[in-house]
Amino acid sequence: MGLLPGKKPVLPAPDDAGDVATAGDRVLVAEDDPVYRVALQHFLRGNGYQVQLVSDGLQALQEARSPQAPRLLLLDWMMPGLQGPEVCRQLREFPAERYQYVLLLTAKDTTADIVAGLEAGADDYLTKPFDAPELLARVRVGARMIRLQDSLLAAQEALRFQATHDPLTGIWNHGALLELVRAEVERAQRKSSFVSLFMIDLDHFKRINDEFGHPAGDIVLHEIAQRLSLSVRPYDVLGRYGGEEFVVVAAELTSERAYQFAERLRTAVSSTPILTSGSAVNVTVCVGVVTTQLHSDYSVERLIKSADEALYVAKRNGRNRVEAAAPDLEIEAVS
Repeated sequence: MGLLPGKKPVLPAPDDAGDVATAGDRVLVAEDDPVYRVALQHFLRGNGYQVQLVSDGLQALQEARSPQAPRLLLLDWMMPGLQGPEVCRQLREFPAERYQYVLLLTAKDTTADIVAGLEAGADDYLTKPFDAPELLARVRVGARMIRLQDSLLAAQEALRFQATHDPLTGIWNHGALLELVRAEVERAQRKSSFVSLFMIDLDHFKRINDEFGHPAGDIVLHEIAQRLSLSVRPYDVLGRYGGEEFVVVAAELTSERAYQFAERLRTAVSSTPILTSGSAVNVTVCVGVVTTQLHSDYSVERLIKSADEALYVAKRNGRNRVEAAAPDLEIEAVS
């Protein structure tokens, strides 16, 4: 049955429960004719969609660009302010972070008009007067396209996360960590500011694996990563360098403050035993820290080497301690 002004649309029974819209499906309807506008609202709500109404093209563009804009847009071709194709064109020129599916509603039915609407950025079109079942089918297609895109983006994000994060601890992996360290060093050099690198190593990790088992060792590494994550600032870099070694990079810390920061990291790890499946494991770490001087020229490799050497000084001096490199990046024990 045609969805005509002044007539209540017939609401067809859903033919596939899997296609029925969920409450999360939101539709922006831009229609200047009040009868069509109300009819579309009633029809879409009756089929499970949340509907937002506007009456002209300028309102449509404003609402479509808002942070919480619907992803499904039903735009009338002829509207005050901006016509539907122009709304499409401007939306596609500066697209939203998440794709918006646009269905043009139009009384124009020539091939040239249809091509013009699609070239403006519309995904589909429907000529007036239209059948209710056809309208619902086309809206469902748009909803499926949006769900498909969201699934693809979620899969892409999952792959990106897997490529850049350590699977055991959930923090940055070795490759991503080095890229972030390099970016932080370059930023500090541009600003002529301090940057500190902390190399953290779990004491006697082999003994933990031997005594409590490798699953317990994995729990210990995961918990250490969590404790370090809670101890660093939101803008600091934390990653797993390899094995039982972690790296933190922090900006804008003087040598004295960096040493205090390192002590905080050491204490956060060692202050409380880590509970594994059957035992409470006491763990400690050594921390080697290096802080660059202002206006100095240094490389990522040099920073890592200096922090690593400071770490081994900590191991030689009894473990469960912090050692720092001297300002010139030579090793100096800090008592």
